Amino acid sequence: MILEIADIHIHPGQNAAFEAAIAKGANEVIAHAKGCKGFKVNRSIESPERYVLQVFWETLEDHTVGFRGSAAFPAWRAVVGPFFAEPPLVEHFDLVLESA
Repeated sequence: MILEIADIHIHPGQNAAFEAAIAKGANEVIAHAKGCKGFKVNRSIESPERYVLQVFWETLEDHTVGFRGSAAFPAWRAVVGPFFAEPPLVEHFDLVLESA
């Protein structure tokens, strides 16, 4: 399983609208993408305009080729993109260790 982490910074004062938009986009678009095994969204306590989106994919290609190359990706960006203060930093991770 691959973990995608997107570090997202939004425009100040847009938290409620962004949270509604990302919930809609994640539930209606990302959750239905091939290989998507689930997602989480967290808001920073210290920096309330910063969010971390975690998406769990079966394979790296499910995200980088399948999702990003599909019509779903521009649909996703249309919902959440207007809130971005800057392009999100996106990286992919392999699991090394987890708690029992």
